[in-house]
Amino acid sequence: MDLAYISIIVGSVAILIVFLLIYLVMKEDEGTDRMKEIAGFIREGAKAFLKREFTTIGVFIVILAIVLWLLLQWRVALSFVIGSISSLVAAYIGMSIAVRANVRTANKARTNSHKAVVVAFRGGAVTGISIVGLSLLGIGVLFIVFGNDPTVLVGYGFGASLSALFAQIGGGIYTKAADVGADLVGKVENKIPEDDPRNPAAIADQVGDNVGDCAGRGADLFESFSDNIIATMILGLVFIPVYGYNALIFPLLIEAVGIIGSVIGVFFVRATKGKTSTNVYMSFMVAGLISLAGFFAISFWLMKDIRLFYTLGLGLVLTLVVSMLVNYYTITGGRVTKEIAKSSQSGSALNIIIGLAYGLESPVIPLIVVAGVSVASFFIMGGGMLGVFGVAASTMGVLASTGIIMSSDTFGPIADNAEGIATMSGINEEVGSALEELDGVGNVTKAITKGYAMSTCILTSIVILFAFLTQAAELKGIDASNLSNLVVNIANPIGIAAIFIGATMPFLFSALIIKAVGRASFKMADEVRRQFKEDPGILKGETKADYSRCVGISTTNALKEMIVPTLIGIFTPIIMGFLVGVWYLAAYLVAVKVVSGILAMFMFNAGGAWDNAKKYIELGNFGGKGTDTHDAAIIGDTVGDPLKDTAGPSLHILIKLQNILSITLLPLFIKFAFF
Repeated sequence: MDLAYISIIVGSVAILIVFLLIYLVMKEDEGTDRMKEIAGFIREGAKAFLKREFTTIGVFIVILAIVLWLLLQWRVALSFVIGSISSLVAAYIGMSIAVRANVRTANKARTNSHKAVVVAFRGGAVTGISIVGLSLLGIGVLFIVFGNDPTVLVGYGFGASLSALFAQIGGGIYTKAADVGADLVGKVENKIPEDDPRNPAAIADQVGDNVGDCAGRGADLFESFSDNIIATMILGLVFIPVYGYNALIFPLLIEAVGIIGSVIGVFFVRATKGKTSTNVYMSFMVAGLISLAGFFAISFWLMKDIRLFYTLGLGLVLTLVVSMLVNYYTITGGRVTKEIAKSSQSGSALNIIIGLAYGLESPVIPLIVVAGVSVASFFIMGGGMLGVFGVAASTMGVLASTGIIMSSDTFGPIADNAEGIATMSGINEEVGSALEELDGVGNVTKAITKGYAMSTCILTSIVILFAFLTQAAELKGIDASNLSNLVVNIANPIGIAAIFIGATMPFLFSALIIKAVGRASFKMADEVRRQFKEDPGILKGETKADYSRCVGISTTNALKEMIVPTLIGIFTPIIMGFLVGVWYLAAYLVAVKVVSGILAMFMFNAGGAWDNAKKYIELGNFGGKGTDTHDAAIIGDTVGDPLKDTAGPSLHILIKLQNILSITLLPLFIKFAFF
């Protein structure tokens, strides 16, 4: 049997597991009528937004598919469509269950807090297992149908990247417009708690957690997972003389092992006594150990090169180290968040200054570690082109954890929504502190996922760059086996210009997104103020707020504002490819990935630190809620919101989108480049 069929089998089993998880979540009770009503508002808002967002994305998919068919070939166009649809389907399935698991988690917390953890994690696992299962299944089927030619799979990666960028920007603008508007007018101006049913933006805020953190991040990691498999398979063409056909199916088998580990890890989260965090982290360890065993078997018996096992293992270690570093900068009650919370006693200005300082510091060690793993993997494999394959293998090791990491990430918004539903439905006394603990762990897992996504993004973009160079060499008639000795003359003014343009692109892209959040937040805050002014009974709890108006503001502005940044992300590398040619386009891509990686990690960690400094104060420290210190921390949190949840996540999709798009259009760049 062709071993590539293993990817189809494992992908299919993963989808069956998803259906099992859906059944286990849906059989739980939703609770009181009020709980069902609040959950229904969230569910309908998320569904309406995704329907309109996917319709917009669908227009672009159709147009680009026709262009790819006309300019390249039908196989690339077909794989593009399948990649786009698979990404959106995975995100939609995950979000659909997340908005149903939230109320069931809240209800379960009324009677058994330990079982509530299981419900929330299994709800999150629907997203985690969906994205890796659908990705592996889609790539495996297309690889076999297209006659074992991985080069035409670039369309699949491009489609996944395009859908992810739309989903992340749109979802990010939606969630942060609602969050910032709700915080500024509700918590700061009117001193009402978060998730208070009197706040007109409360439902929009809850919806945003799902369309941003769940659907957006799910599409993001679907893209990383898919792009890396495809790029490594293309790179494997160079190593057929060394490993034979196994060089092509190596990434499929490695990620199949990762899926098996993730599935077992998900079911390892049980309703046992003890800390929620310990329960969740144990699932990471189980998934990692199973993956490690699979890595050894594939490296030793199939590839017959134990060095690959060492590089794969380095990837797993990198996941752990980056997670610990993210924890250091963002965990509630950690040294950094305590320092930011303490500074808030002197006002919002010092809160922002200290948060910026720690945010700027935070990328240094993680990126040094990523660089160290890349260099170590290169030399473990003996350098040269085999060293490049070692870097690709270490990236596969990192991405093997995607299923379990994304499961824990979606656990975050489910727990957050559950706490909101408990507050809005008046069952806080029944659930006690159970949901606060879940939400606290969820905040940490969301922060870990952001750091994980960034490290996978950087490594994946390196692998895609290598794939880009090998394909360019082949099309230009250069021996790709000596590609590690290729020299691009950056002293040429064209090369310097390409680097400068690439370095500025992340700043322009981020500015557009942050301004979009600002504009949408302004409209949201105005709407909340209007409702409070025109109907004083809302704040008194005598009349009901108009939630739908706020949901509509977030939806309309998110869909409108996501277009321009996405188009810039698509057309800039196309223009550069035709103007400067493939070699200087590579220089542009390197500049984009380096600057985006640093900028995104700064945004993630600064935003996460501001958020959890606020939460540390809300636990009763430095005066607690309702104080000037708390107000200052809320201001810092609102500054960090569009950084950590909109611009930062969108940046690492930008990196991979521009890289995979450049590979897709390589034949055109070589044929029609100006220089």
